[in-house]
Amino acid sequence: MAQSLELLLIQFLMPDNDARRQAEDQIKRLAKDPQVVPALVQHLRTAKTPNVRQLAAVLLRKRITGHWGKLSPQMKQEVKQSLIESITVENSPPVRRASANVVSVVAKYAVPAGEWPDLLTFLFQCSQSAQEDHREVALILFSSLTETIGNTFRPYFADLQALLLKCMQDENSSRVRVAALKAVGSFLEFTSDGDDVVKFRDFIPSILNVARKCIASGEEDVAILAFEIFDELIESPAPLLGDSVKSIVQFSLEVSCNQTLESSTRHQAIQIVSWLAKYKYTSLKKHKLVVPILQVMCPLLAESSDQEDDDDLATDRAAAEVIDTLAMNLPKHVFPTVFEFSSVYCQSTDLKFREASVTALGVISEGCFDLIKEKLDIILNIVLGALRDPEKMVRGAASFSLGQFAEYLQPEILSHYQSFLPCVLNAIEDTSEEVKEKSYYALAAFCENMGEEIVAYLDPLMGKLMAALQNSPRNLQETCMSAIGSVAAAAEQAFNPYAGRVLESMKFFMVLTNDEDLRARARSTELVGIVAMSVGRNGMEAILPPFIDAAISGFGLEFSELREYTHGFFSNIAEILDDTFAQYLPRVMPLVFASCNLDDGSAVNIDESDGEDVNDFGGVSSDDEAHDEPRIRNISVRTGVLDEKAAATQALGLFALHTKSSFAPYLEDSLKIMDKHSGYFHEDVRLQAITGLKHILAAAHAIFQTHNDGTGKANEILDTVMNIYIKTMAEDDDKEVVAQACLSIADIMKDYGYVAIQNYLPALVDATLLLLREKAACQQLEDESDDDDDDAGHDEILMDAVSDLLPAFAKCMGSHFEPVFASFFEPLMKFAKASRPPQDRTMVVASLAEVTQDMGAPIAAYVDRIMPLVLKELGSPHATNRRNAAFCVGELCKNGGETALKYFGDVLRGIYPLFGESETDLGVRDNAAGATARMIVVHPQLVPLNQVLPVLLKSLPLKEDQEESMAVYSCIYSLVMASNPQIVSHVPDLVKIFGQVVESPVEKAEVKAIVGRTFSHLISVYGDQLHPLISGLPPSQANALAAFASSS
Repeated sequence: MAQSLELLLIQFLMPDNDARRQAEDQIKRLAKDPQVVPALVQHLRTAKTPNVRQLAAVLLRKRITGHWGKLSPQMKQEVKQSLIESITVENSPPVRRASANVVSVVAKYAVPAGEWPDLLTFLFQCSQSAQEDHREVALILFSSLTETIGNTFRPYFADLQALLLKCMQDENSSRVRVAALKAVGSFLEFTSDGDDVVKFRDFIPSILNVARKCIASGEEDVAILAFEIFDELIESPAPLLGDSVKSIVQFSLEVSCNQTLESSTRHQAIQIVSWLAKYKYTSLKKHKLVVPILQVMCPLLAESSDQEDDDDLATDRAAAEVIDTLAMNLPKHVFPTVFEFSSVYCQSTDLKFREASVTALGVISEGCFDLIKEKLDIILNIVLGALRDPEKMVRGAASFSLGQFAEYLQPEILSHYQSFLPCVLNAIEDTSEEVKEKSYYALAAFCENMGEEIVAYLDPLMGKLMAALQNSPRNLQETCMSAIGSVAAAAEQAFNPYAGRVLESMKFFMVLTNDEDLRARARSTELVGIVAMSVGRNGMEAILPPFIDAAISGFGLEFSELREYTHGFFSNIAEILDDTFAQYLPRVMPLVFASCNLDDGSAVNIDESDGEDVNDFGGVSSDDEAHDEPRIRNISVRTGVLDEKAAATQALGLFALHTKSSFAPYLEDSLKIMDKHSGYFHEDVRLQAITGLKHILAAAHAIFQTHNDGTGKANEILDTVMNIYIKTMAEDDDKEVVAQACLSIADIMKDYGYVAIQNYLPALVDATLLLLREKAACQQLEDESDDDDDDAGHDEILMDAVSDLLPAFAKCMGSHFEPVFASFFEPLMKFAKASRPPQDRTMVVASLAEVTQDMGAPIAAYVDRIMPLVLKELGSPHATNRRNAAFCVGELCKNGGETALKYFGDVLRGIYPLFGESETDLGVRDNAAGATARMIVVHPQLVPLNQVLPVLLKSLPLKEDQEESMAVYSCIYSLVMASNPQIVSHVPDLVKIFGQVVESPVEKAEVKAIVGRTFSHLISVYGDQLHPLISGLPPSQANALAAFASSS
């Protein structure tokens, strides 16, 4: 075999593909025979060319696993001896490394079996050899062996530590230093706790020392190796850094700002700081490293390039990532330094620093949003000033930051529309394409939430946007369409005068078929859907067919983004057409199902070609150094397909919601998809599935309500939906997905009542408790930070949704909710501690107020715990807190029974300032009026009406929160009907108030009805005496009151 194998090895290395394939086939056949091992060993030692010797080693590594147990003891000894000789005598470094890999594989089986007792002794001797090659290959072997027999080294860890420390300081060989660093990295996985961790920390100063020397001598590749080890240290679950984090940061910052080094080296250094900011931010805070990091990273933003290329190693981008990550995790520590940097350098004569000063503010806007809002006037002035800078790079940075502000500083940024919009409108006509594009984005993000304030700007906005749409290159047309969509969404029906021209323009874009135009086609399809929402069913239904046809034809163009936006388009059309969208279901449902069932390209391929049962040796190359463990070759996700799948899942739910009984043919398959997607690996798809399941349930109720066995089938679907939601609450790791599950359950309780949750109550209560106690999977911290971290903010997305569950329970269970509420109470009250953010207390008080309203009398047991908190919140500097507190005290006084009586005086004293001129929030006054009315109704004798009524009536009619109207006007009705003497003197005021109420477009019919009954009673009592008062009203109000009087 040996002779024929040698020829085959030579043939395999030939450039002729046919000859190579023939050799490969014959080698596969020979490799099944155990005798291939001694033959390959012989060629490893005696072949004339290094390439053949290396190939023999590679094949030996692959085949020896399957044949080792079949070899005789003598043959095993010969193999081991030949491998040792190859390592020590071989002149070719690639052959030595390939032989070392074979040793690693053999050791995996021989060492645990006691068949190679002298291997470690040989390695220790070899590592201390005078020959550089021997020292290097011994260290390479130490690295390789950790992957196969790593536990064998545990008893020798102290000796290895001394050896590796010595080798890292090898003055004569950079190759040895590199190999030592690699070996140190390989031992990381075996340092989990106890003494091992402490010992490993001792390596860090030496690693830093070696890396510094290498930087000084120009051996940057070795320094990069050190950063890779630090990367492993940071990501390790073991606390390996200790106090060394300070030295690592210091070294990383030195390298980061050294402009003489290669960009890849600097990028590795900045990346280490970025990982520390992400995973070990509490250590950075503890060692007071945040400010030093920012003092380096902020100036690095000035190393920007005006090149258009997408450089992944760009220093300014890497620095921005560090700043952004720190801002997300430690906003209070980040904002002062960045704000100071921006305030100083926004006036710099260096355009790069002016650009950096503005960029920094945009970068921190998501993490530091609360702190920026407090200084928004100053910060916006800096950025709007930069938008007028003579340098386009500075204007580009300003337009970027305005886009970030528009996205993350809602709603406060909207109050600055008078300064924001004119500046951005000028910027979209900038000479720089980059400034234009970013300004369109800023405009889109800003306008989306503006509401009616946008109406005054519609003419200039649409004039410029439509002109740009006609005259710009494709990329700007795309961002322009996005901006028009935001304007249409904000303007709603006020957009009608512009809709026709926009829709006509979109007909051109929606039929483009060239690859370079498909993104514009996608944007135009999205825009038509948004305009349709503004125009409404009456304006769109007749002109829809050509748009529907164009949208459907786009599915044949194999462009995922177009399919994604088209699913969004059909979602909007379903919303405006409601049940008449059913006519399109036969055409669109196959498209939605196809997108939902797409293979998204995520894959984990395991290469197991080294297993003994694998007969081929595919993938062999002469420099193959892989070990014999299964390895992950490929993990990839086609994100475009992921977005398409999320959009299709959303569309599926909305189609079910709006077409209801017509959705019957698709219900079963849709439920299966939603079930599958609720456990999907990516949170965007899970979120849409969790939202859509509620819509599927609504369709099921509509479908089965006319069936004989409908209740049973609807309950089966309810069972599936509820079990998914409860599991999601406890086990899903994404807060937004869990929040949506909570909101969906709350909606189910509101829509179907207690009967929908009664079978799931214990599990639902447990899941809710888990979230209130912050113990659910999505609440587990990624960092070692403490729960009482002073940077921990209000968990708006999740906890607001969790707190909505409690009122939903109370509404559907009434007084029977009390035993459940008893278990929720203490975990909920934890969020009301003084140390918590004010938004937490807002959440608690709002939840308690609604629970008090719907649970009723059992709340009396909790009044003494709740009332002191709520009375304090009446004086909160935050209007939302005052509003919720006012509502809550009213409900506590109404339902708190005897326990609440002693608080009436305190409540009245607490509410009184809310009626004063110092109270600028109209909603707070309205809720104070509601609370006062509830107190009067339940215990009028405890309220000094002679003092209270003038104040109450002066605040009427209600200005903002009409939800309080029934409480207020029912109170007045009861006083009038009881002929309470204190109300008589206020009849003239009542008539004026009633006139405004009955004419109000925002008051409900039931409110106007009770006002009408009250007024009719006054007419019956006072008759003609009221005529002068009525004639003093505006005619429209007088007529409206007269109509109520005549109808009663």
